[in-house]
Amino acid sequence: MKARLEELRNAALETIAATETLQALEEARVCFLGRKGRVTGILRGLANVPPGERKALGQAANETKQAIAEAIDTRKATLESAAEERRADGEALDLSLPGRRPPRGHVHPVNSVTDELLDIFQALGFKVATGPDVETEYYNFDSLNTPKDHPARDSHDTFFVEPGIVLRTQTSPVQMRVMEATDPPVAVVVPGRTYRVDNDASHSPMFHQLEGLLVDEKVTFADLKGTLMHFVHAFFGQDAQVRFRPHFFPFTEPSAEMDISCTVCGGQGCRVCKHSGWLEVLGCGMVHPNVLAAAHYDTEKYTGFAFGMGIDRLTMLKHAIPSIGLLFENDLRFLEQF
Repeated sequence: MKARLEELRNAALETIAATETLQALEEARVCFLGRKGRVTGILRGLANVPPGERKALGQAANETKQAIAEAIDTRKATLESAAEERRADGEALDLSLPGRRPPRGHVHPVNSVTDELLDIFQALGFKVATGPDVETEYYNFDSLNTPKDHPARDSHDTFFVEPGIVLRTQTSPVQMRVMEATDPPVAVVVPGRTYRVDNDASHSPMFHQLEGLLVDEKVTFADLKGTLMHFVHAFFGQDAQVRFRPHFFPFTEPSAEMDISCTVCGGQGCRVCKHSGWLEVLGCGMVHPNVLAAAHYDTEKYTGFAFGMGIDRLTMLKHAIPSIGLLFENDLRFLEQF
């Protein structure tokens, strides 16, 4: 029996040492120490051994069982350590590899167009002025000769913060603030955000405008036309054609809207220009005497012109952008094109 136990011990240790996986080790454990294992079978058979030999054989059998269990634990630790090393090797970071660069920002197309517009008018001698987004009705409407019953002063067109206080509907209020603080001559352009109750493919509740104002002695409509034609050719190219159409604005008289030949079809007619060959780009006119009087300017001595254009619209025209919403969605796929 002792020889059998020694033979079993050696066989078990060889089997355990040869295992390469935890599953194979578990199968070896079951084979030798399981409920129906070979060592377990010997221990159960001790009841049939003569009493005089039972103690010695029982001790030898327990020593064999203990040796096999210890070998299993040792091998299990070795296999688990090897598995952990393999897993760690697979997840190791190679710090010598080049890193991933974060996405690089771009100038927003509206900001880019704004900068280009300012460069054009600053080269003509205009200075840049700014003012508050939250305005009084006086500066937004009254000082600009807009009567109390004008539709633009209704809540369906203007955002009212409280009675008498609005989100400015145009950058024109800055013109009055500048004239109140400055003696003629005055030549300013006013970029900024404006707000109106409007929202569709070509309108946004918040949009950007560029307002222009020039007041001096002997300023005429011809000066206005020459300034705006220079702007159009500098911004859209020398081939762009210009036309002026009579219009009405409370703060200018006479007033006009200016169109340019379609930037998509070159004036031949297409879906963008509604097959007219023309695109409206801005409103303009000679500053109304009532506006000059509100600024305490001598209306017999000074005249001036003003114009206003939507920067978002100019951005859409220049880059053939179909919807104004694309300018405000912050989609990197769209912005990266600029």
